[in-house]
Amino acid sequence: MIYLELLLGFLQIGMFAFGGAYGAIPLIRDVVMSYGWLSEDQLTYMIAVSESTPGPIMVNMATYIGSSQGGILGAIIATSAVALPSFIIILIVSTILKNFAENPHFQAVLRGIKPCIIGIIISTGLYMIINNCRSGEGLNHVNILITLILLMFMLLHRRFLKSKASPIHLIIFAAILGIVFG
Repeated sequence: MIYLELLLGFLQIGMFAFGGAYGAIPLIRDVVMSYGWLSEDQLTYMIAVSESTPGPIMVNMATYIGSSQGGILGAIIATSAVALPSFIIILIVSTILKNFAENPHFQAVLRGIKPCIIGIIISTGLYMIINNCRSGEGLNHVNILITLILLMFMLLHRRFLKSKASPIHLIIFAAILGIVFG
C-alpha cells in the first residue's frame, strides 16, 4: 500500500509542480502532510537539507521520504515518480516547441504563469520564515535573531560588496549561527 501511495503522491508532485523546486514546496507540503509522511518540523528540516545537498530539491525529498517510508524500493518508486512527468513533458515539449516558440498565444501563457510562480515562491518563503520564528503559541526569539542576522548579512553584502551573497556562504553562516545560538 505504501508503494502505491508513494507512486501516486510523487506523480502528483511531479505533474503539477511548476516554477522549479521553490514553487513546488507548497504542493510537496500538501502531499506529504496529507499522507502523514513527515511532521511540519521534519518537512522544514528536510527542505533545508535538500537545499544544501547536491541535486534537485524535489528529487532529494522524494528519495528521502521514499526510503524512510518504504526502504530502497520506496526511494526508487518516489524518485522515479517525481521525475517521470518532467521527463515525459520535456520529450513532448522539445519536439513541438519549435512550432510554438514564436506563437503569441504561447508567449502570453508563459507571461501569465511567471507572476504566479513568483507569488508562490514569495508566499512559500514568508510561510517558512513565519513558521520558523514561531514556537507553539509564542515567538522563537533565537530563530528571529538568526533570521534578522542573515537578512542583515545579505543586505550588507549586497551594499558593500556589490554582489549577492553566495548561497554556500549563507548556509555556512547560518550553520555557525545555529551552533552559537543553539
